[in-house]
Amino acid sequence: MELNAAAALGAALAVGLASLGAGIGDGLVTGKTVEGIARQPEARGVLQTTMFISVGLIEALPIIAVVIAFMLMGKAA
Repeated sequence: MELNAAAALGAALAVGLASLGAGIGDGLVTGKTVEGIARQPEARGVLQTTMFISVGLIEALPIIAVVIAFMLMGKAA
């Protein structure tokens, strides 16, 4: 397998799996937050703040994966 092909495959896998993981994580966090708000509506502000921080941290994973993919593609060129 050529180096460029391997780098492209590795980049695609890194970005794809990171996006899949982030999507699952975002869904779980958001779902649990909605459940918590339904059980205790008075805690809505605290739960939403925690959810937004968590979603932001979860979304860092695909961004890091894209950076790694660009680094892989840069090494192959």
